[in-house]
Amino acid sequence: QVQLVESGGGLVQPGGSLRLSCAASGLTSASYVFTWYRQAPGKERELVAYITTSTGLTTYADSVKGRFAISINNAKNMVYLQMNNLRPEDTAVYYCNAHHVWSGDDYWGQGTQVTVSS
Repeated sequence: QVQLVESGGGLVQPGGSLRLSCAASGLTSASYVFTWYRQAPGKERELVAYITTSTGLTTYADSVKGRFAISINNAKNMVYLQMNNLRPEDTAVYYCNAHHVWSGDDYWGQGTQVTVSS
């Protein structure tokens, strides 16, 4: 069973930085897509960025391009989201998702709160 545990959230001032981590266990192959989603109060969950374990291909939402960077350490089964130049509108609960490419199974972490406020 795949388990995902996020960490690294917190309170930061506008313009500040945070690095979120997602620790994955129970992975059965190297064919996953890891995605960071976020959900702000009263809003739908939205995709922030994703990365493939096989090729390292990355994709970002327009709202975070140039500010956020997703990365992966396959040896440690860790996925990171470096968030720079944070804005109040980045405030949300951030979730890590693992999608198995062959089976289509999806796994979610419990989420970590990011609050950007002065």
